[in-house]
Amino acid sequence: MPDRFARAVVADAQGRIFDHPTLALLGWDGEAWRQPADTELIALPKGSDLFVLPGRIPYALDLRHQEAVEVEGDADTGILQTVAAFVAPAYARLLHPAYDTRPDAPELTLYAYTAVGWKNGRFVVPAVRVDADPRQDPYRFDMRLVQTGVDLLRAAHPDNRAIAHVEHCALVYHCRAAQNFFLGRWEAPMPAATQCNAACVGCISDQSGSSFAANHDRIQVASRAQDLIELACLHLARVPNGVVSFGQGCEGEPLLQPKVLEETVAGIRARTQAGIVNLNSNASLPRIVARLADAGLDSIRISLNSARPALYHAYYKPRGYEFRHVVQSLDEMKARGKYVSLNYFVFPGVSDTRAEIEALCALLDRGVDLVQLRNLNIDPELYLRVLPDDAVREPLGVLALIAELRQRYPKLRFGYFNPPRTRMGRAGPTPQGRAAAAA
Repeated sequence: MPDRFARAVVADAQGRIFDHPTLALLGWDGEAWRQPADTELIALPKGSDLFVLPGRIPYALDLRHQEAVEVEGDADTGILQTVAAFVAPAYARLLHPAYDTRPDAPELTLYAYTAVGWKNGRFVVPAVRVDADPRQDPYRFDMRLVQTGVDLLRAAHPDNRAIAHVEHCALVYHCRAAQNFFLGRWEAPMPAATQCNAACVGCISDQSGSSFAANHDRIQVASRAQDLIELACLHLARVPNGVVSFGQGCEGEPLLQPKVLEETVAGIRARTQAGIVNLNSNASLPRIVARLADAGLDSIRISLNSARPALYHAYYKPRGYEFRHVVQSLDEMKARGKYVSLNYFVFPGVSDTRAEIEALCALLDRGVDLVQLRNLNIDPELYLRVLPDDAVREPLGVLALIAELRQRYPKLRFGYFNPPRTRMGRAGPTPQGRAAAAA
């Protein structure tokens, strides 16, 4: 007989995970705890991880009294701990876990924490798949084949520093983009920059002075154009409909290496017109973006946590640029008929408020082609502490956000990854973009 509700999942003092027999799953929408709707719950995607959250007291729903209660342990289990899921790539979370934080609790490391429950004999999470592309499904990666690819390319290109760095990312950090390069498929990374002109609160490669470590170390030596050209042309020659991208999690902001990037783009396009040359960027330097587009850059993915300048500045902490420069970069690309994606960091309670939706739509009106809905990896309470007090106000829900955007922009694409040319459709200049470029 199917379960009537998703049960709460908790962990004992030793980290052993179990479901509660009578209490229901609660999630946090950024403003309040609530029970997930059935339409919000899916089976825990294959390749997801479960985390125990130290110093967080789990809360669940007492169905009989319809109230949130602390999930208490007993003499056998000891003090119980909150459990969260880190869902696999291509899925957007809909709710955070419901918990109360103890005064001595450490800040959480940089993952996106999702509520998790148990229903009908399996773990369930409030999440939605936003991209059907399988390029980073964890179970599709055979490390023996990755190692074979590494060995072959190391022997063939022993002096290429960019390939050597991508090798490190593939084997040590288990970066899926890096592994795909050695597997000869989909999208390949082109890390180039050691420095950044933002100090993002949730930077995954530099947490100097923070109480928690970054997910990995930033690249220490800037890449040479000849190495990047060799890497890119190798990938595009052997991968039909391939993509190569500047701007990886292991580097800083690639726009701070303008000469290298411009030489690389021009060098790639002098050798081949195949595939897509993409830039993942904070889009802080519109003049350089324009130069790259003129040199042959096909697309840009602009990362932002919010379309509201105050929230953007609070999280990115930009140095030497402002949110208006990001918008100018978007316009420069659209004025040249290029493809623009937003790498939009979704955070339930902030992204799905009316104020944020309207601000986001003002950006979409400038001709954005694709919104990549990616989970913001950060301690939820840390994020809300750095944002203005009015950042969260009556959240509508992430599913409602997606539904409204689909209704208002029928031709807008949604996803999680940088698309190949065959999935781009036609990108073209917009009136706003032309006017901005002319000015």
